[in-house]
Amino acid sequence: MFTTRPEILGTFGVVASTHWLATATGMAILEKGGNAFDAAVAMGFALQVVEPHLNGPGGDMPLLLWSQSERRLRVVCGQGPAPGAATIARYRDMGLDIVPGTGLLAACVPGAFDAWLLMLRDYGTLTPAEVMAPAIAFAGNGYPLVSHICNTIEGVRELFLTEWRSSAAVYLPGGATPKAGSIFRNLKLAETYRRIVGEAEAAGADRVRQVEAARRAFLEGFVAEAIDRFCRTEAVMDTSGERHRGLITGDDMGRWRASYDEPITYDYHGYTLAKAGPWAQSPVFLQQLALLRDFDIAGMDPFGADFVHTVVEAGKLAYADREAYYGDPDFVDVPMATLLSDTYNAERRGLIGERASLELRPGRIAGHDARIGQTRGPVRQAAGAGEPTMARTGTVAGDTCHLDVIDRHGNMVSATPSGGWLQSSPVIPELGFCLGSRAQMFWLEEGLPGSLAPGKRPRTTLSPSFAFRDGKPYMPFGTPGGDGQDQWQIVFFLRHAQHGMNLQEAIDAPTFQSSHFPSSFYPRQAEPGRLTVEGRMAAETVMELRRRGHRVDIGGDWSQGRLSACTKDGDVLKAAANPRLMQGYAAGR
Repeated sequence: MFTTRPEILGTFGVVASTHWLATATGMAILEKGGNAFDAAVAMGFALQVVEPHLNGPGGDMPLLLWSQSERRLRVVCGQGPAPGAATIARYRDMGLDIVPGTGLLAACVPGAFDAWLLMLRDYGTLTPAEVMAPAIAFAGNGYPLVSHICNTIEGVRELFLTEWRSSAAVYLPGGATPKAGSIFRNLKLAETYRRIVGEAEAAGADRVRQVEAARRAFLEGFVAEAIDRFCRTEAVMDTSGERHRGLITGDDMGRWRASYDEPITYDYHGYTLAKAGPWAQSPVFLQQLALLRDFDIAGMDPFGADFVHTVVEAGKLAYADREAYYGDPDFVDVPMATLLSDTYNAERRGLIGERASLELRPGRIAGHDARIGQTRGPVRQAAGAGEPTMARTGTVAGDTCHLDVIDRHGNMVSATPSGGWLQSSPVIPELGFCLGSRAQMFWLEEGLPGSLAPGKRPRTTLSPSFAFRDGKPYMPFGTPGGDGQDQWQIVFFLRHAQHGMNLQEAIDAPTFQSSHFPSSFYPRQAEPGRLTVEGRMAAETVMELRRRGHRVDIGGDWSQGRLSACTKDGDVLKAAANPRLMQGYAAGR
């Protein structure tokens, strides 16, 4: 099968990510003697600088790590909660029936920074200064802009010039959109990172004390103080067409810390797949596997209509359950055991027929209300709003970030950092970065699993993955792409595990995505039956899908997904990354 590049092979270590500078950073950390956890943290901070349209220090992140010494898989929750003042009544009193897609009212407590440092403290070997040095160099000395950053800045240029002037000061030097390939610096962000490192080193020579000091600087110190002040004093234009102040306080930040969760798993034909819990959309991947288990997927043409139709229809059922049941398990009872049970999925599997469903059909579970949130009244689309992804239009735009690492010891990491995009909220002048907009995933309706509540985590779309094969740790993998993440990942996994494609072949192969169910992003629209396929999909496949009732749109030839993956196959390490957008790379030796 044709591939754009070879699958990377090595024995010392492999890394893959959505930007070559992050991949190079991770490999350099491994060569320096750092482990997979050190490398992942350095890559994460690098991505905050070199992909500012896709993530930032004000964003969020779930992460899966395999510790070879502990023989343990853990989930790190870097999803910050809603502020203590964020009640449905508060938003309703402002005349809102949907959380804005941009601005300060869409912000949750920033979670990614603390999640990286939690892993560094407990599993890394390097200091904050060592893992943050590449990011500081990129921000202070500059890095070459990819065209997608410039396109994003141009898309919000007028908003920056007229409303978000602190963002214009950073991203529109001289009032002009920077050119692709030009060297870009964010000096204030470099200063913020340096100050955090300085406070870490002031804690003494002990590495753990340094990490804890860096965490305090962000969540209790000067970073939290600047965020508190900005939210109290600045009224910011958002997608409602009005200016609003933020709700996050220093107390909100000081009370929160990243935490460890146990993964949820499902066994499928010799593999065990592991995901984060239903505070993320992650279990829909496992639900799709449970629905597909008794189909002859291996016997289907991986590019044919039977395969596409079956996978899409299973996805519709799983995502319908996401809408009806998923939410922060600290606040709602999510019937996860039932959703993954054989009995439940045998019944649900019977709903997959010859024709494409145009209905949203959550399952019925005793003791649970399957009501799904609905937007009310007109919503206003605006610059910077919604999901920064190629998923809905089928055209290349941008999305989130992802990275995977395996080191020579067998340690593994899969992480999907996102949020705090340059187009989500104005830059906080003292810090050089903006807040995220993950609160747009809450509903302003009472009684739903995803209803807004103080201290509650929004049901994020971020969804890194991990696979065991024959009981052995095998593959960290994932992709950016909002609601598309667990659709593109299931296609990749099935083609690799059941059709025998290597990592690069499975990533390069033409893929597809449904937008049948409500979007997680403002303005929360659904498009029943809509299926977008890459332009390389065979004409006969498209024709047959349309005959079966799918409302097929044909996107660009290379327009969906930004997958990357690494595997450990005996003593051989392998890696591959996505060629779409011409940014993702894998490396290893």
